[in-house]
Amino acid sequence: MYIRKRRRPVSEINVVPYIDVMLVLLIIFMVTAPLISQGVKVDLPKASAQPIEQEDVPPLIASVDVEGKFYLNVGDAQESPLAGDDLAAIVQEQLKQTPNTPVVVKGDGKVAYDKVIELMVLLQNAGVPSVGLMTDPVES
Repeated sequence: MYIRKRRRPVSEINVVPYIDVMLVLLIIFMVTAPLISQGVKVDLPKASAQPIEQEDVPPLIASVDVEGKFYLNVGDAQESPLAGDDLAAIVQEQLKQTPNTPVVVKGDGKVAYDKVIELMVLLQNAGVPSVGLMTDPVES
């Protein structure tokens, strides 16, 4: 006659399904996190603001005045405002000629923030890898 041994109840929790669910959620969050963030990438300095060391190539300075008009320090008409598409085309041409040209954004202190962001988006679309923000030194 066959005698069955009686099994004892297992008092441990099986965590394998929980690990599977956790890994699936981790993958979902890793995929969706970059899609959620918005904004313009700006390389910020790691230390307090120091003057930019002058390189061999003078920087392109894209400016925004109080009225929200765009200017660029290239060409004959540096004092006349440019349309956004024209500014982007000029910057793109300058970067084709000299790819390592630094680009600096100079915004008036009273200009609306969205105008500065609009200028930075124009520069990003023109192929500028990173921009610097021009400031006046603080007087003590």
